[in-house]
Amino acid sequence: MDSKHTETQAIRTQIERTQFLEHSNPLYLTSSYVFEDAEDMRASFADEKERNIYSRYSNPNTSEFVEKICLMEGAERGYAFASGMSAVFSTFAALLDSGDHIVSCRSIFGSTQTMFNNILPKWNISTSYFKIDELDKIEELIQPNTKVIYAESPTNPAVDILDLKRLGDIAKKYNLLFIVDNCFATPYLQQPIKFGADLVIHSATKLIDGQGRVLGGVTVGSEDLIQKIYLFSRNTGPALSPFNAWVLSKSLETLPVRVDRHCDNALKIAEFLEAHDKVNFVKYPFLKSHPQYELAKQQMKLGGSIVAFEVKGGIEAGRKFLNSIKFLSLSANLGDTRTIVTHPASTTHAKIPEDVRLETGITAGLIRVSVGLEHPEDIINDLKQALEN
Repeated sequence: MDSKHTETQAIRTQIERTQFLEHSNPLYLTSSYVFEDAEDMRASFADEKERNIYSRYSNPNTSEFVEKICLMEGAERGYAFASGMSAVFSTFAALLDSGDHIVSCRSIFGSTQTMFNNILPKWNISTSYFKIDELDKIEELIQPNTKVIYAESPTNPAVDILDLKRLGDIAKKYNLLFIVDNCFATPYLQQPIKFGADLVIHSATKLIDGQGRVLGGVTVGSEDLIQKIYLFSRNTGPALSPFNAWVLSKSLETLPVRVDRHCDNALKIAEFLEAHDKVNFVKYPFLKSHPQYELAKQQMKLGGSIVAFEVKGGIEAGRKFLNSIKFLSLSANLGDTRTIVTHPASTTHAKIPEDVRLETGITAGLIRVSVGLEHPEDIINDLKQALEN
């Protein structure tokens, strides 16, 4: 595949056709593979041959999915996981040793923060945090044992934008790994490797699937780093299933078309909410009132599918708003064809202490809207009646 266009890469990147010359790739629902003879088997297990051995290691469907993500992100290699959090945990577990230190943005997904605060410390791996507006303090946090700078952009759920090039430059200066969760943007809207990221992680469950069907995750980056992640993962077993890989690979074929519509709808919803008298503030990267609007325009092709806003009246008003929603979905997922309304303080980030939530902009009245593909007037009408009720 010699095209540089994401749309073409997502559609035309395919594994080799079988003797049946199928146009759409088949499902390879097999746990293992056969060998020609004893020498073929020995050489395969000795990594002298590049071939499928066991679907925990690789599978034609997962290989195709990973190849597409690598092409779209500009990465050398990748590995696919059973979920987004499986990708996050396995990436850190493969690359860090006891006594290592992470510097992370405070505004990250709740489960990732729980991993940093409660799970990695069991292996004497610690984390220091910087706020989204404190990039000038990052160098003060770097210790002799620091190995990683970690960030999401846009952030979950407050939709803030971090300067990826600046973070990449700091990581390079101190010889640190720069890892970016690119889930909200997808490879279609943003490629962090261009700004200095060593590794990019996705929860493929979200926009990459796009229809709320399957779980999946993927990490892509340089050959040497992915080799370490691969060796860790083939022995610990977090591999993506062939069926889910097949679904996700097919989903990538429509990712650019879907995301274009998501972004168009999201901007309309953000503009409606910003003009409503029962809304305190709205955060959307391509809304001119967004604090990092200019930065978002530099890093992203469009503004994404997530809109965050605060209802006037605090948690009670937020609860009444959610209870007044009629046809939009109340769910903790995002990136679906169907618009989803979430209250982060009581769901996705409920286990994070209140003071930490407030530091990251997760107020009691904050609502996260994952804008779907319905007609924008219908989305707006349901939000409008819920605000007014």
